[in-house]
Formats: sequence, structure tokens, C-alpha cells
Amino acid sequence: MGSSYIDFIIRLKNGYLAGKEEIVSPYSRLNEMIAKKLVSLGYIKSAEVQGEVRKNLIIKLLYKDKKPIFTDVKIFSKPGRRYYVSYRDLKPVLSGLGNSIISTSKGLLTDKEAKKLKVGGELLFNIW
Repeated sequence: MGSSYIDFIIRLKNGYLAGKEEIVSPYSRLNEMIAKKLVSLGYIKSAEVQGEVRKNLIIKLLYKDKKPIFTDVKIFSKPGRRYYVSYRDLKPVLSGLGNSIISTSKGLLTDKEAKKLKVGGELLFNIW
């Protein structure tokens, strides 16, 4: 897993801060999985893959009363320093208002899903 997901998350955050309707990010399987997870959690409206050879992810951003749904993100795992957690060590993000995204052997999971399935993994980022 390269650092491309970090670039993707920062593009997402900057897109929201700039009040954009949509952002374009280079495609990777991890980015697509993160985008699908964020759609299911209600942080973004939609994600679609465009292009044949050079694929891009087109992300439609979601606003509520002209305010971004997504307020901030904290990235844990970086290319030089992976951050692994056991499901026992997972704590609620912002008293349960946010989510942790963890890359596990069972795919990308939120902190709540990882606790339920009792799996740990690489803590990619917290989002709220």
C-alpha cells in the first residue's frame, strides 16, 4: 500500500474546504475501497471510476445545509511508519461521532466493524 491513499484523503479534505462539488483523484484499488466505505458511511455522495488506461476516481462531495459533512481527518499510517492496532485498542473517534478506517485481513473496516469481528490491522486514518 503506497502513500496514494494519503494523497486521496488530503484531496478529499481540500475539496471540502474549497467548497467543490467533486474532486478527481488517481485511481488505485485501495482508494476505490476507501471511497466505497466513505459512501456507505455517508461522508461522500458517490465515487465512480473513469478512464481505461489511466483511471481516475471521480468523487462527488456531500454537503448538509451548505456545510461539509466531513470536518477533519487524522492520518496514522504513513509509508515510513505503519500503525497497527489490535481490536482491543480501538477507541471511539470523537465519542462515536467519527470513524476509524482500518485495513484488515477482512478488507477495509470501521473501528466498530473491526471490534465486532474481533480483527485488528493497519489503522489508516480517523475521519469525522
